Amino acid sequence: MYKRQTDTEWAAFLDDDVIPSSTWLADLEADLAPLGDDDAASQGRIEVPLPGDRRATDAERGTAALAESRWITADMAYRREVLQAVSGFDERFTRAFREDSDLALRVVDAGWRLGLGARLSRHPARDRGFLASVRDQIGNADNALMRAKHGYTWRQRAGERPARFLSHLATTALGTAAALGALRGRRWAPAAAAAWGVQTARFAANRMAPGPRTPAELADMALSSALIPPVATFWSAVGALRHRPAPRPDAVLFDRDDTLIADGPYLSDAEKVRPMPGAEIAMRRLRAAQVLVGVVTNQSGIAKGLITHAELSEVNRRVDELLGPFGVWKVCPHTAEDGCRCRKPAPGMIAAAAAKLGARPEQCVMIGDTGADVTAALAAGARAILVPTDATRPSETAMARRRATVAADLCEAVNLALGDIA
Repeated sequence: MYKRQTDTEWAAFLDDDVIPSSTWLADLEADLAPLGDDDAASQGRIEVPLPGDRRATDAERGTAALAESRWITADMAYRREVLQAVSGFDERFTRAFREDSDLALRVVDAGWRLGLGARLSRHPARDRGFLASVRDQIGNADNALMRAKHGYTWRQRAGERPARFLSHLATTALGTAAALGALRGRRWAPAAAAAWGVQTARFAANRMAPGPRTPAELADMALSSALIPPVATFWSAVGALRHRPAPRPDAVLFDRDDTLIADGPYLSDAEKVRPMPGAEIAMRRLRAAQVLVGVVTNQSGIAKGLITHAELSEVNRRVDELLGPFGVWKVCPHTAEDGCRCRKPAPGMIAAAAAKLGARPEQCVMIGDTGADVTAALAAGARAILVPTDATRPSETAMARRRATVAADLCEAVNLALGDIA
């Protein structure tokens, strides 16, 4: 997840094996200068020098593909507020693989643009050792996470080549059938083995054809072509079991004071409404995801005579103007002593807001800054996310860590609600 370690407008990423040009920093500044508020990132150009005296190996050709890849963080600069809005990289991608495509797709889905700059970096193509292509198949588990998060069209959207999974699955099935059939003395076992051999030979030939066809390269291609299908199938299965699609909530409900806007004692002046940090971009994420939103708020100042209904309406109208529109507003005007069913931590407002939105309470998420928000959500059967402030009691945060979820800020809370991060 995104960790705030800088206060600069842009954060630039370079892989540790990338060599920037001598003018890279000045070129980066030139790439960023014309970008507008809707431009989230600028990707640098990657050059992969290949041997001039021989054909490239399979590993070198794989590295060369980076020159045509989209959105790779080998050389990428992101606007800091955009990283905050999507909570940065998803830490479920534990290897340097697919984490950049996932980040980019979430940024694009939130309505920002990603551009290509003119700056140039070199990425040397290095020998990664015998059977490196087999070891790379662990990335199929990350592909499964991409599929769970972004659907089956993620490859097309990310500019990736079509997957070979179905071919690998068929080859693995034929090899397994041949082995089991031979053990059981089945007459069809030789036919299955022959079909497996044809599939494997075709795969190996396609990989060997570009060269360089040295003895070491041919041995690597022959053995790895036999091993890749079952290894890829295994890691795909592991990924599919480990990563299930997270259902989007029917609705996300918010507390008002110290969650959406800065709290003022019984705020009665609409001109003093100030959104909390990250509130605007968090709401942008929800609108882009087409998730219903509402507000449920305790306002005991009404019962205490410290604020009028008209003043409350003006304040709420201003919140709607700055951060909305919200699909529903539910306000409790009572004090704790009134014993009503609507005041949080009672679940009444959450149930009523869900009903107004046509949502199921158990498919709603409540985001607030107090233990009352968490307790009300859980009592209604909803999911609760606490975003602590300086006014949140440590006991409330401790309770939320046991029974619900705690987020560092509002943007992280929204991304947790959407299942974009874990």
